[in-house]
Amino acid sequence: MEKTIRTLDDLEAEAVFFVHTLSPGTKATLVTLSGELGAGKTAFTKAVARALGVEETVSSPTFVLEKIYLLPDDQSFKRLIHIDAYRLEKGSELAPLGFDEFMQDSGNLILLEWPGKVADALPVPSKKLSFTVQPDGARTISYD
Repeated sequence: MEKTIRTLDDLEAEAVFFVHTLSPGTKATLVTLSGELGAGKTAFTKAVARALGVEETVSSPTFVLEKIYLLPDDQSFKRLIHIDAYRLEKGSELAPLGFDEFMQDSGNLILLEWPGKVADALPVPSKKLSFTVQPDGARTISYD
């Protein structure tokens, strides 16, 4: 499935739709976000965070690698974990971030940018999203 995002309102609506497609399983829900720099991965994560009720400012974890947001009690997930693997070179570099422990908790929703950098350490994701910038500036989100 593909969706074209032309405005910030479209992005917010898509994030709300996406959140409603998710439900906790027996382990963490892993969502991978692929696409070139500036394709909209972090913007989508911010919109997902808002859709989940995160009130604090959500920013890219490029330099700190991960950020953890506690979710309101009315959400089906307990935590949103945003990981940016852009600066990592191999999957084993996820271990110091607590990735394996995060994956064991069904209350965690993990959004991971740049999964190709750490593919050797990733389980099969619950959802795979790919972001593409169109010539007119719109973004296409492809769901696998």
